[in-house]
Amino acid sequence: MTTTPVGMRCPECARQRTQVRSSVGRPGGSDAPATFTLMGLCVAAFVVEAVGGGTNAVSGGGKIVADGGLFAAGVADGEPYRIVTAAFLHAGILHLAFNMFALYVLGTLLEPAIGTARFLGIYTVSVLAGSLGALLLSPDQLTVGASGGIFGLMAAAFLIARHRGLDELASQVGFFVVINLVFTFSVSNISIGGHLGGLIGGGIAALVVNALHRRGDARFEIGALVALCVVTAVGAIVVANVQAPPGI
Repeated sequence: MTTTPVGMRCPECARQRTQVRSSVGRPGGSDAPATFTLMGLCVAAFVVEAVGGGTNAVSGGGKIVADGGLFAAGVADGEPYRIVTAAFLHAGILHLAFNMFALYVLGTLLEPAIGTARFLGIYTVSVLAGSLGALLLSPDQLTVGASGGIFGLMAAAFLIARHRGLDELASQVGFFVVINLVFTFSVSNISIGGHLGGLIGGGIAALVVNALHRRGDARFEIGALVALCVVTAVGAIVVANVQAPPGI
């Protein structure tokens, strides 16, 4: 028998090498298909904006943004899809670049750790909650961008890291959240409601995942996230109808 860090093992077993997979992802990992798909959709949408959406698409605006962006009157006027499509549109190349960088870092960190289905559930809840927050605080402002979803991923990464005992990682993500909140409140033309809504929505979704993870039934977790998506979407549509100008 041979002494090893895990106890006494036979010589043949001691020479074996077992692949160990970390309980969390790492930024830049390739095991994140949903993350790269979301990034691709955002980039493709921006290309459509720039090529066929209007002369101001590169610097912000354009027909595609007007048709798919979020504002209360549009949602109340029979266009509820805006609560989702707005998250794939961006008002300029810098807006897109910052959001895609954040999505890349957070997505390649979180998706391999919790699985693609849970990741998509958390992201979708965050996007819808971001739309809800934007409709509450700035219903008449045209809002676009993936920031609501990204703030939700920040909250989720923090809470899931804490739940798994990864305090150093949680501290790093928490600092990232604080920096972005300072940026949110100090720079003009940023949707405060969208950022805060996404942060809260992602946090609630992560708490659901943490609470149900002990049950060992992934289908139950996914079902809860889908239900949370439905409730948040309905809430956003109701708020849009309340906030829309009379006569819409």
